Amino acid sequence: MLKRSWIGPAFAGLFALSCSLVTAAELAHPDHAEFDATLEASYRAKNAHWPIALNFTYPFARDATSAAWLLDAVNQEGMVVRSWKGITPLQARHARVELVWDGRGESGAQLADGYYRLRLRATPTVDVASDSRASIDQRIASAFASFPYEIEEQALDVIVGEVEPARVATMLPLGVGASSTDALAPHAKSAPAPGSLPYTLYYGNLHSQTNHSDGGVPLASCKGAENPQAGVYGPTDAYTMMQNQAGGDFLLTSEHNHMFDGSTGTNASANPTTAINLFHSGLQLASNYRAAHASFLALYGLEWGVISNGGHLNILNVDALAEWESNSSGQLIGEVNTPKSNYASLYQSMNQHGWIGMFNHPATSGQFVIGGTALAYDATGNDVMVLAEVLNSSAFSTNTTQTETSRSSYVGAWNILLERGYHVAPASDQDNHCANWGLSFTNRTGVLMPTGTALTPANFYDALRARRTFATEDKAGQVVLTANNHVMGETFANSGALTLTANYASTNGQTVQRLQFFEGVPGSNGTVAQLTEGNGSYTFTPANGSHFYYALITQANGLRLWSAPVWVNQAASGDTTPPTVSAGESGSSGTITLSATASDNVGVTLVEFSVDGVLKGSDAGSPYSVTLNSATLANGSHSLTAKAYDAAGNSKTSTAVSFNVTNATPDTTPPTVSASESGTSGSITLSSTASDNIGVTKVEFSIDGALKATDTTSPYSVTLDSATLANGSHSLAAKAYDAAGNSATSIAVAFSINNSGTPVERITNGGFESGTGSWTASSGVITSDSTYPAHAGTWKAWLDGYGSAHTDSAYQSVAIPATATIATLSFWVRVDSDETSTTAAYDTLKAQLRNSGNTVLATLATYSNLDKGSSYVQHTFDVSAYKGQSVRVYFEGTEGSQIATSFLIDDVSLKTQ
Repeated sequence: MLKRSWIGPAFAGLFALSCSLVTAAELAHPDHAEFDATLEASYRAKNAHWPIALNFTYPFARDATSAAWLLDAVNQEGMVVRSWKGITPLQARHARVELVWDGRGESGAQLADGYYRLRLRATPTVDVASDSRASIDQRIASAFASFPYEIEEQALDVIVGEVEPARVATMLPLGVGASSTDALAPHAKSAPAPGSLPYTLYYGNLHSQTNHSDGGVPLASCKGAENPQAGVYGPTDAYTMMQNQAGGDFLLTSEHNHMFDGSTGTNASANPTTAINLFHSGLQLASNYRAAHASFLALYGLEWGVISNGGHLNILNVDALAEWESNSSGQLIGEVNTPKSNYASLYQSMNQHGWIGMFNHPATSGQFVIGGTALAYDATGNDVMVLAEVLNSSAFSTNTTQTETSRSSYVGAWNILLERGYHVAPASDQDNHCANWGLSFTNRTGVLMPTGTALTPANFYDALRARRTFATEDKAGQVVLTANNHVMGETFANSGALTLTANYASTNGQTVQRLQFFEGVPGSNGTVAQLTEGNGSYTFTPANGSHFYYALITQANGLRLWSAPVWVNQAASGDTTPPTVSAGESGSSGTITLSATASDNVGVTLVEFSVDGVLKGSDAGSPYSVTLNSATLANGSHSLTAKAYDAAGNSKTSTAVSFNVTNATPDTTPPTVSASESGTSGSITLSSTASDNIGVTKVEFSIDGALKATDTTSPYSVTLDSATLANGSHSLAAKAYDAAGNSATSIAVAFSINNSGTPVERITNGGFESGTGSWTASSGVITSDSTYPAHAGTWKAWLDGYGSAHTDSAYQSVAIPATATIATLSFWVRVDSDETSTTAAYDTLKAQLRNSGNTVLATLATYSNLDKGSSYVQHTFDVSAYKGQSVRVYFEGTEGSQIATSFLIDDVSLKTQ
């Protein structure tokens, strides 16, 4: 049986090769297991032809999985002039299609000189028997209809014939990077660029992972999504590489928020303190690096969410671990509870904490859903989300020469976000999971800071809040959009003519081939359209109302730069009439609502809400309202005002409205608690006496600082197998909580363990029921997939089963005490194989002991397809010869090239006496 269903191990039972009734909308992928398609094309002809390459990747593809795709060449009027299509098998989960276009249309006639867009649409599909009776057009149409949320869209523009370059007056390059003439200066300051705009430019990336989550993997072994915390390199290594090898000015390592428990799922045995400490160690590492390198900005943040039925976003300036997972004791494995995939709630939390964010590799559908709408506008979200990625290089690239050709564009999603009303500037990052931070390609996010500003996180985040960024594929290129003396990122009122100017510079001699200005209407849910193209400036009079504009520059070498937009509220010349506005408030505790009624002779563009003179939120669409957590306000009377703006910049503030907040008086009295222990071997008892002025909700028992158990009812007592503790003295503490979250920890109580003659288990999570916890394994090996049962429970290790040449491994490091007289390793193995040979061992599983350098100390046994059967068999080995050593209990499965063999391992144990 093949190991992987094309829809991933969690859904192997849902699909048969003869049937494809499950749509992508019903599925939930593990992160970084989604179907991916990229488009490569030469900007200019090479020997009168354009090389084109389509790349498809799907980590859970199997033999019957293919990519269905359509590629169109479209002229500037939107007419398709040439098409290609195909159903391409995904061999080894990847496929590459190489095409050559001759610049001709379907009829074979040479196309007119000009710019043409190559547009790719692709989705995964399953080959079924009935396909032999269907045309390729029918099969492709069926794939797109069945899996609409899997569809990937990519586009690139190319030049056919001779097209005159745009005439763009180059600006003097902005100063780049920080400098300091004072060796004792705590922060370097941006250097001036005489005669240019009053900004200094910083290049870097705001999206990358290290071994604090699923990154930091050596290039030689980096294959894709990796096990959390299994990487070799951490944040300091990333900052060093970005600064010294990639030549960047800043790097944000954005660790997946749900992986601080060491798991891609939920680690039920996770210790929240361990996860929180790891997160805060990352903040400290960034601070330490900044202190030692004044000209480089090391930043540490979170990548929040999951891609499938969700969407990733970065919390850029986070200072507490935001999480939705809890362990088996009901403890949040973090500091701030942010419910999974609830983006409206997340935006509220970000606003309350002062956090800002970036939409990561946004898709045009299925992500950032609020009220059933993808990429849904949210007024609070508009306040906190400042960036959106428009292009990334491959997240799993191992390129170190900055020449990666596999790149993904998200301009379509960015345009939708802008049309919905979000004020988000563009970013271009690398999403590095392999250890090549900044080295896969030359793409960067450019951030403008006022000249002379100290390079500190606070000033940098202020620049992001001002939306003063551009996205570039060329780290030597610069673009700054200005409009009537306003700089990109600004929102301003205008009447009469508006002049857009794309200010361009290159420090490596590149020139502009094409300049395009785009426009849209925020809140229209329309489509961003090209306003004009040609020269560096364009003067026109916008229609009355709200608009946004941005510039796209394509260099002569085909690399692109996107400016941040300007948001313009256009009013008829001479409008001096301010809006009328009144304010109202409802609620006194919990979530309260601030509302306003506003009108204007032309139109209201924005209403701001202030409580006691402090801005709390804004809304750009009627009916005007925002919600607020009353806990952010003190009990008692408060004053609310609403300020309304029109497109001409006229404004009016409402009469103040008084309202009261009556938050419940908080319980601040902690419980009292004491601890005791009885027994020295076998089953020991941990007890506690706890009381509270209102009531105790739970008591946690920790031994030597590690959480062992929780009890929620009095009398508070738990039992524990003494074999899980080493012989000798230990310390017990009990921690009691009340309903208000107050807690108190008892005085530590000393007790002793004497497990004479009692075996001690040295393997942790031997039944894999805590997922990957304590194990290092190949991707997808530790699984709860129901295709095969576990020996006990629901999880096991599943090595191989691909039906192609493949090697999987899983290991755990174990210290065998030097005092041990007995050391016994045991595990249960089941072999399932489609091999029919009774003499040849084509596929093998080796059970080994290795040292910390991965050198094989002993091969205890080798199993193969010849051992196949329908049940698990236990195997036991004496490993006392390795007492006093730290060894890896190592399983390595190697599969041949044609027929599948699966090796199932469960209930691994190494006991010593």
